[in-house]
Amino acid sequence: MDARLQKMAQVLINYSTAVKPGDRVLLRGTSPLAQPLMQALYEEALKAGGLVFNYVHMSEENVIVLSAGSVAQIEAVNPMLELMYNTADVIIRIEADENTSASSGFPAEKSKAWMKSYGAIINIQSEREAKGTLRRCTTLFPTQAYAQDAGMSLRGYEDFVYRACMLHLDDPVAYWKQVSVEQARLCDALKGHKKLQVRGKNIDLEMSIEGRIFLNADGKFNFPDGEIFTGPVEDSVNGWVNFTYPAFYHGNSVHGIKLKFEKGLITQATAEKNEAFLLAMLDTDAGSRRLGEFAIGTNKGIDRFTGHILFDEKIGGTVHMAVGNAYPETGAVNRSSVHWDLICDMRDGGEILVDGQRFYENGHFLIG
Repeated sequence: MDARLQKMAQVLINYSTAVKPGDRVLLRGTSPLAQPLMQALYEEALKAGGLVFNYVHMSEENVIVLSAGSVAQIEAVNPMLELMYNTADVIIRIEADENTSASSGFPAEKSKAWMKSYGAIINIQSEREAKGTLRRCTTLFPTQAYAQDAGMSLRGYEDFVYRACMLHLDDPVAYWKQVSVEQARLCDALKGHKKLQVRGKNIDLEMSIEGRIFLNADGKFNFPDGEIFTGPVEDSVNGWVNFTYPAFYHGNSVHGIKLKFEKGLITQATAEKNEAFLLAMLDTDAGSRRLGEFAIGTNKGIDRFTGHILFDEKIGGTVHMAVGNAYPETGAVNRSSVHWDLICDMRDGGEILVDGQRFYENGHFLIG
């Protein structure tokens, strides 16, 4: 086993999710390729005293159900996952895709049905996280598919992933604790404010954050991490944004997305590539045309676009917005089966004003 995997498991179990004796721990792998990291996590969780259970999705699972299943079969919620998401104290989800495009190209009604099933589980997760009854962290095991998407060799991609997790450091936990302190300062600076204006050559948006909380993503929500985020007041978003990177969602890629918001709703949506999929996702349900999240990426160690949102949304000098489901712990109330993160670069003239005062410029925070 790569020694970095054991180190990664130690951070995830002892810091990210802080497993305690008696905790019910679910390790969920998106494919059998996740097994090396799952084995390391299993061992560390047992050492911590957890009651550990494994769930591994079979190869091409989504492809099979989208190809052969009816809409009713596709949208049926997995009762085993439903049980564990309702009862586990800790969930660690390991993404390890074998083919990141495997779920693309299916009819819109089947994609929507799959999102309903997926969204039912995610909604349980969101509600329990907001109540503080679930500790959940999502991470990634490097695969050839991810490396290919990033334009890297597998070995080079492995090095990228583990360095983004800061596993090359003698004490990565100390690093993430310091990130937590620095980002807490940013979140505190935003408390009690009412209005954000986000401006640049690719964006001109305003939104209310009155009564909303900015959360500190410091290695406990995702690993690696590095962002602060909230949910804007649902009917307050106005303006436009041209997203500067391709957007990937459940095996589908959409390029050149442009959105216009009026009173919180997306009233215009276009894309240079795969516009039909974009529109299908935005029409999934009543909440999928509103913003559920606004976030600022802070991880300067992620310095390139890779095609995987776990890393790309954390790029220091970017903002991202998720259409659809909001995180209840931010105070936001939008609900949807969709939660799709879209990224806009702010490093070339971008700025964020908070109640009229410049808070962020050219990818850098301006507070002392």
